[in-house]
Amino acid sequence: KDTELPSPSELIDQQMLKDDIRRLVKTLSPREQAVIRLRFGLDDGKPLGLAEISDKFKVDKQVISKIEAKALLKLRQPSRSHVVQCYVSDHT
Repeated sequence: KDTELPSPSELIDQQMLKDDIRRLVKTLSPREQAVIRLRFGLDDGKPLGLAEISDKFKVDKQVISKIEAKALLKLRQPSRSHVVQCYVSDHT
């Protein structure tokens, strides 16, 4: 087996990224926050599909899809995304 444990600095980087993502998501409306957190599994590590989220909110999948799209557009705004830009590799 070739399983390497993350170094202490990698663990710190991961925690800092999680904290910065949490702060970034908090800039959204409460409904957008909830959809993004569920969609990407930010709270429990288990991402949900549109159907599962729409069932939770008791709305059509299209509504959740629109909320997600609007939230992602907001998160990509340079005024917001600069917070996590330092984590993005030049190789992407």
